[in-house]
Amino acid sequence: MLNRVKFLDFKSFEDAELVLGNLTVVIGANAGGKSNIRDAFRFLHGLGRGYSLAEIIGGKYGAGGQVEWTPIRGFGTEIIRFGEDSFQLEVRSTIANRRFTYKLQVRRLGNDPGTMRVVYEHFALPYEVIFTTRPEGDDPVAFQEEDEDELHLRMAKTGTQRKYGNRITVRPDKPAISQLASKKSVVRAHKDAAALFLAELAEMRFLDLVPDLMRQPSYPGQLILGDNGQNLSTVLQDICESPARKTILMDWVRELTPMDVTDFEFPVNPQTGLVQLSFRTSDGSSISSYSASDGTLRFLAMLAALLSDQSEGLYFFEEIDNGIHPARLRLLVDFLETQTAKKKVQVITTTHSPDLLSMLGEDAFENTSVVFNDGHSGSRIKRVKDLPNVPSLRKQQGLGKLHASGWLEDALVFTDENDA
Repeated sequence: MLNRVKFLDFKSFEDAELVLGNLTVVIGANAGGKSNIRDAFRFLHGLGRGYSLAEIIGGKYGAGGQVEWTPIRGFGTEIIRFGEDSFQLEVRSTIANRRFTYKLQVRRLGNDPGTMRVVYEHFALPYEVIFTTRPEGDDPVAFQEEDEDELHLRMAKTGTQRKYGNRITVRPDKPAISQLASKKSVVRAHKDAAALFLAELAEMRFLDLVPDLMRQPSYPGQLILGDNGQNLSTVLQDICESPARKTILMDWVRELTPMDVTDFEFPVNPQTGLVQLSFRTSDGSSISSYSASDGTLRFLAMLAALLSDQSEGLYFFEEIDNGIHPARLRLLVDFLETQTAKKKVQVITTTHSPDLLSMLGEDAFENTSVVFNDGHSGSRIKRVKDLPNVPSLRKQQGLGKLHASGWLEDALVFTDENDA
């Protein structure tokens, strides 16, 4: 589970930190920096997939020009805050009862992503620095030049090593943590720790649901929901094959959708072999997904994502309330809070909805943050609960009213100015 991510000179953030829980809600005005948070998580996801800096930032293309990874917005020219030449991301995470800290600083040597290089990297447990590029004391690794063609790491001491652990040389155009597996001199325990952390980053999903794509039939056996909601029919079909999961699915469907659905059907096109999604209603009629509303399909996609056997990891939704009727927002919030509390899954979502904020339970409220950019000092992040008098104002007026009036952003600026 990711606990915190810190942004230093990343895009619009000079120095900001996002605290994460099972369900994390991010609010703020347009152009405040919410999408830049998503970009930072996409960067970490690319790192987890083992990509080089050029691939993470500029995109990765397979045979025939097929896109395997889309570039991060702003490419190499805008990923670093204006006026600076490097950015740093710091991650704190708890995995299998082990608390990891990871720091990565990337410097730009030119405008092309291919000129990006790692200048600082640090991976540690509370009791052990697994590796670092800046060891303390008179360690020779601490004095390496940032423009060298190689990056040197000092590993933690193991076995009979006397003064220092092994020194490892890696490529500077790719995060070192994803290169340890290929180094014979790195001990198995350190490789396993790195693999555990990378696997968590690799499990992130960024869902930008497109109803027209969710309506399309799917190839049999496609059990992972696409980033735009593709394969909805076969993912739901797989869920329905488990009586227990189907019961949970149907209970939520009856609550969340205006359709009087009694069952799902998955007819197969005899010509193409593709699986279509249809709904059986209480009057005995069958309605295909082509006739379902956008809101219904968005609900179904969120249900499918979080009820699937493949749902471990972190899901990032932008504007999760988009297309959802206000009368059903509470049910959506209940579903998200229920699923994230009982499964190994985290959800981060942005929202503009005052109604949604008013419906958050205590755990989600603890991890609701406001983002604001005043156009001068960059974007800032603060947990809503840490703003002045918010707990009492929340009880008196409701968090939604505070958000709708712009009070939360004003309070963030006021608090930061007094802390300065």
